[in-house]
Amino acid sequence: MTSRVNPPTRGKFEHPLAFWLGVLACSTGVILHLPMYFGARQMHYVMSGMRPDATMITGMVLIGLGLAAVTYGVLPARGGGDLQLSIRRIRVAPADDAPIRGQHIALLVVLAVAITIDVMKPATLSFVVPGVAREYGLKSPANPHGHIPVSWLPLMGIGGTVLGSWVWGSLGDRIGRRSAILLAGILFVTTSICGAMPGFSWNLLMCFLMGIGVGGMLPIAFALMAETIPARHRGWLMVLVGGDIAGAYVATSWLAEWLTATYSWRILWLIGLPTGLLFIALNRWIPESPRYLIVRGRDDEARAIMTRFGADVREVPIEAGTSDQSSYQGFRRLFQPPFAGTTLAIMVLAVGTGLVTFGFQLWIPTNLQHLGFSAVNSAYVIRNAALLGLPFTVLVAAAYGWWGSRKTIVALSVAAALTLSGFVVAGNSLAHHRLALSLLLVIPLSAISSVAAVVSAYAAEVYPTMLRSRGSGLAAGMAKLGGVVIIAVVVAATTVPSMAMTALIGAVPLLLAAILFLWIGPETKHRPLEEITGELGATTP
Repeated sequence: MTSRVNPPTRGKFEHPLAFWLGVLACSTGVILHLPMYFGARQMHYVMSGMRPDATMITGMVLIGLGLAAVTYGVLPARGGGDLQLSIRRIRVAPADDAPIRGQHIALLVVLAVAITIDVMKPATLSFVVPGVAREYGLKSPANPHGHIPVSWLPLMGIGGTVLGSWVWGSLGDRIGRRSAILLAGILFVTTSICGAMPGFSWNLLMCFLMGIGVGGMLPIAFALMAETIPARHRGWLMVLVGGDIAGAYVATSWLAEWLTATYSWRILWLIGLPTGLLFIALNRWIPESPRYLIVRGRDDEARAIMTRFGADVREVPIEAGTSDQSSYQGFRRLFQPPFAGTTLAIMVLAVGTGLVTFGFQLWIPTNLQHLGFSAVNSAYVIRNAALLGLPFTVLVAAAYGWWGSRKTIVALSVAAALTLSGFVVAGNSLAHHRLALSLLLVIPLSAISSVAAVVSAYAAEVYPTMLRSRGSGLAAGMAKLGGVVIIAVVVAATTVPSMAMTALIGAVPLLLAAILFLWIGPETKHRPLEEITGELGATTP
């Protein structure tokens, strides 16, 4: 066996000058969009009807050039190395027994920041929709006489996340986890210009592009965590970090309450510039996945990274006549035996999660305002419910790690479905009982966030290395596809469904997913990834 010798340097790029020049160009391009935004200060930042000026157009050109330079900068030489064709099974056994080190903690912190920033983007849709509808005169519960439904904005944004999840899932398996994550990060920066777009059509386009970047971050982050964290800590740590979805919702609702009254809804998009640059600045603590490097034949790089993480690489020979190349067949391999059953269960759970997140959660601020709450009070109620649910995230993470992944998924799905049924029964009468409303919102806001983290973690554990990123991307994409379905229904009906209706639509697939996981799917608790994928038949005669 031969390997390409190219020892990694922490934070190194194949073409570092191109990368950093691209980041500078992108950042400058976003800043050049701000003069028009601040110029509308006397009109409370209402930019409807304005036309892009020369400064803004120059910024768009710089962003295009910067994105090309960043892409060139992160692409690995020769597309990431050649797939190992030798008949062998790689096992990073000591990594699964290694203690948690500072390197692990640094990686988890950086990815927690990335996931929080990532989830804040679709969560922000909930809080910008009312303001967008008012500024552009769009059809909404507060303006039933508008001609164009405001629902087009979240539809384009969530539609972008579906495409982004699948595209980045493939990229993560082709060019590497680290490169794909950094490409998504730079999209966070550039698409913040959505907050400075004067026309609604421009908002739709930028929201779609923003969704592509957002959709790509989550699945790759989970794949990287799964391949780097020791087995006995892997499950609960992934769910705990991924469960920060609830924290992102808290942060977004707080920012909406604090900033929008002064700077309008647009500021919630523009803060993507500093948050995205923060993530890029932390890139030196993001390693490439050693398992990915091994499969790509870059063993020396993998060993150097594993040494930093307190582990080593072992090579386990397998019987002649077998090969793991059956998993290098793209997305279609996920729907073939022996993965098909597990993929079905993951897809149903993911769709249910998306229906609640983008059906129930997305329209909560709008529905609360429709019931008489002010914009500030609705954000206040949602923030309190999300805060009450934060300890629930820790409980779910502990259950996933010590009780088991399959039991946790079933229990969580059933609990979420039963709580949602409370909204079906009580309906709009909850508007008169603020305490009961806040308590009932805890599960749909926090439990669904935990379900999203659990399904992402599980998908990152049950597929082999060269399918892991695609599997995670499929799960994330199906969750967003559930959102596209429910938002498309809203657009077609030109009205926002009630809390009771969105709760019912989400509860049904969650119950079905619980049944499927009782029947299908391996347990992943404390098991090395190679053992899990071996059980699923990663090596096929």
